Amino acid sequence: MISGIVLAAGTGSRFGGTKQLAELDGVPLVLHAVAALRDGGVDEIVVVTGHDADAVEAILPAEVSAVRNTSFRDGQATSLAAALHALDERSEAAVVLMADQPGIVGSDVRALIETFRTTRARIARLRFADGPGPALLSREIYADAGHLHGDAGARVLMASHPGWVEEAAIDRPLPRDIDTRDDLEP
Repeated sequence: MISGIVLAAGTGSRFGGTKQLAELDGVPLVLHAVAALRDGGVDEIVVVTGHDADAVEAILPAEVSAVRNTSFRDGQATSLAAALHALDERSEAAVVLMADQPGIVGSDVRALIETFRTTRARIARLRFADGPGPALLSREIYADAGHLHGDAGARVLMASHPGWVEEAAIDRPLPRDIDTRDDLEP
């Protein structure tokens, strides 16, 4: 079983509000990530909420599980830990997406899953033409990932254990993050 996680707990301080709910092409940002996971073929989707949790959870499709991270102000690592603890016990790996990177699509998620299934790497990471992208974490490192701190996320594990990482090459530029309202403009 492959799980999908969307980290959507942040305050959106640079954005000036709850960016998870901001619309791009008529769709809230958090639902772009949910769609990528669904289209990519994951077996379960967990969205971690925190800031403005009621509003974010209200727009999630019925098949998506919401997990509230009451410690979201302590950094992204707390949201990752909350998600990992909430996954189905049969989960063998989890694709981790951010709610503010709407350019990640189902084929990207499928590339991560295929890389994992082929190599059984502890971490599969997308490698776009101009930089790294989202990753899949194997069950083997859930405990390690659950003990991270701050906003570093799984990057710390990748930096300290480069032998754990297999990359999936994606032949296009890294999709942009939505950090400010101007980033929503085409």
